[in-house]
Amino acid sequence: MTYPMDIAGLKRDLPLCPVNENLYIGAFVLFGDVEMTIHAAKELLKRAPAFDYIIAPEAKAIPLAYEMSRQSGIEYLLARKKAKAYMSGVFEVRVQSITTKGEQTLVIDTADAEKMRGKRIVIVDDVISTGESLRAMEELVNKAGGNIVAKMAVLAEGDAINRPDITVLAPLPLFNPDGTPKG
Repeated sequence: MTYPMDIAGLKRDLPLCPVNENLYIGAFVLFGDVEMTIHAAKELLKRAPAFDYIIAPEAKAIPLAYEMSRQSGIEYLLARKKAKAYMSGVFEVRVQSITTKGEQTLVIDTADAEKMRGKRIVIVDDVISTGESLRAMEELVNKAGGNIVAKMAVLAEGDAINRPDITVLAPLPLFNPDGTPKG
């Protein structure tokens, strides 16, 4: 089963994948889809306010953050899933994502926190669903002293579709096991 989508003028058929016995989601993956990554970055940048840094959670949003950075010439930062040996003074937030089983951690180090302090930050992600990853990203940016000027994603699904604080290119419904969108 697939779901046909128009994402700011670019068409894709998203495979439907089970989350549990009553819920399916449309699988949107930027990895390897260069055309969509370039297109989505361009469209989000058109809607972005002035900013100093882009930050994204590891890993599926990395191509989007990179491409937005490449097109705008503005540096991007990553919230990693685990602290790395080169990181010092780690800021850590726990998150429960709909697409990842179990609790996750997102971390940044003091070097990235210093860059963000007092700066205008755009948070980007591929898809916003429950909003938990976004909440964790906001917490990290706030701990670092950054000023969040925009929260952006290619797609929003479920309750996130109705959030006025998020800029998205298209809504993505949640699905019943038979492939029909949930009411």
